[in-house]
Amino acid sequence: MRINGYYCSVFLFTFIAGSSAIEVYHEWHVSLDTKSSPLNVNQSVIAINEMFPGPLINVTTNDVVHVNVFNNLDEPLLFTWHGIQQRLNSWQDGVSGTNCPILPNHNWTYSFQTKDQIGTFFYYPSIRFQKAAGGFGPIRVNNRQVIAVPFDKPEAEFDLLIGDWSTEDYKISRLMLQNKDVDVESYAVPEFILTNGKGSYGNNLSKSFESFTVTQGKSYRFRITNVGNALSLNVRIQNHMMLLVETEGSYTNQIPLDSLDVHLGQSYSVIVTMNQTEADYYIVATPKLTTTNDSSNLVGIAVLHYSNSTIPVTGPLPTGPDPFDVQFSRNQAKSVRWNLTAGAARPNPQGSFNVSNVTLSQTFILLGSLQEIRGLPRFAVNNVSYYTVDTPLKLADYFVNGTGVYQLDAFPHDSVNANASYGISVVSGIHKGWTEFVLKNNMNVIDTWHLDGFGLFLVGFGDGDWTPASRDTYNIFDPVVRSTVQVYPGGWTAVYGFLDNPGMWNLRSQVLKQWYLGQELYIRVFDADPDPAKERPPPENILLCGMFDEAPAPAPAISPTSL
Repeated sequence: MRINGYYCSVFLFTFIAGSSAIEVYHEWHVSLDTKSSPLNVNQSVIAINEMFPGPLINVTTNDVVHVNVFNNLDEPLLFTWHGIQQRLNSWQDGVSGTNCPILPNHNWTYSFQTKDQIGTFFYYPSIRFQKAAGGFGPIRVNNRQVIAVPFDKPEAEFDLLIGDWSTEDYKISRLMLQNKDVDVESYAVPEFILTNGKGSYGNNLSKSFESFTVTQGKSYRFRITNVGNALSLNVRIQNHMMLLVETEGSYTNQIPLDSLDVHLGQSYSVIVTMNQTEADYYIVATPKLTTTNDSSNLVGIAVLHYSNSTIPVTGPLPTGPDPFDVQFSRNQAKSVRWNLTAGAARPNPQGSFNVSNVTLSQTFILLGSLQEIRGLPRFAVNNVSYYTVDTPLKLADYFVNGTGVYQLDAFPHDSVNANASYGISVVSGIHKGWTEFVLKNNMNVIDTWHLDGFGLFLVGFGDGDWTPASRDTYNIFDPVVRSTVQVYPGGWTAVYGFLDNPGMWNLRSQVLKQWYLGQELYIRVFDADPDPAKERPPPENILLCGMFDEAPAPAPAISPTSL
């Protein structure tokens, strides 16, 4: 809706019969916008309703969200809902393997439910390297009133979106990444750190800086998300401690922290009590594995402003841990444990769902690496670099059993030594089976992996090679559940996932250039038994493309396993 020359999100609430859930409607107009550029440079960003970052999606457990996206870009567009599990509904996932893109000058409405979820998440464009140009925004999923929150109600909540940023046009970046003469490892290195889409306080290239106004003696919830493309970040607030309470939909054991590592795609909630002298204080985000100083562009600086303060921020920036101290980061990650006694989306304590005695149905050992394929730099999983095809895998799976688009389970389940190649990687996930994913990293950057559709129990970290004996080091008593996990250089990370959500789900690196150049695969979760809950049928507004372009939707295929 356009009001006084500005596009506004439209919120219409419809109560669902027999439920406290509501239906929430948004209307988004997506465009390239120079006015929203965070810096005093000539750059266009992807804005939503002329906003960068985009509007907040603020809902409650089980609400149904409808987002009508009008694509005013000059190229196709998709949005993905990072961490929203899309129960029985991968049709709304918004990645290239599940959805046809929204073409320029067209619109399409996403509809999804925040089923049995609470927590802090975000959204962003998922194709054509567009995330490097913005288009991201926050998602909050609040507890139902009947479910207690395991901390006192804060005075207010703030979204704190931090992330690295480059001033190079995203179209140039994606073109250069396909150039055989470009050093992909060192290319597309970020130049700035943004806070809520704004530059740093005190930086003469910043159009503005972010400031949060608070009242002395009150406590506030900061929902922190790393929306960047390349760098893990450490966050701290001058003279204030942060009490960790939640990460990506899981309430954690509450631990006080003077700094917090937030890796790509990860979200946390912290409670900060305003117990200092009325003044202004620095909020700082600095990169891991990178050398910086206080005046570096790669230091993101916002301001915590006490409402009656007349004292501007002063003094040196608060210091953080050694950015090259991987052991510090790993130890902090290990200290993030599930709060077993708290409820979350349901009355059951989180500890009702434990992994202390599960039987594993399958194991995937996945190595992310940089390869050369046909003379071009590509990233791969187990030496297979994902090749995006015109027909979404989900369409092909539903209508023709994948025939002519992909071959199921041709992908190696272990990080074998083989020549690197392109592939359309789709593996079978056992429905309602416990799956172990061992994610390995032989690169010199911190990698992060995200799995759509599921929460992952983070059971272990380690250096060097993983072996079955490494399971003896796992934390299976109170591992936190999250959607995005980091893998440190030269190490491995192990997670358990309960594959109870039928659909076609994307597993990928959150390092943007690695994802763009092929470090991803899809997991097909299917069960022919008629008794378990089945995935919903395609939406009535389904888009067709690829082999189904301009053709009526065919009848769904009959799976050979169901005959």
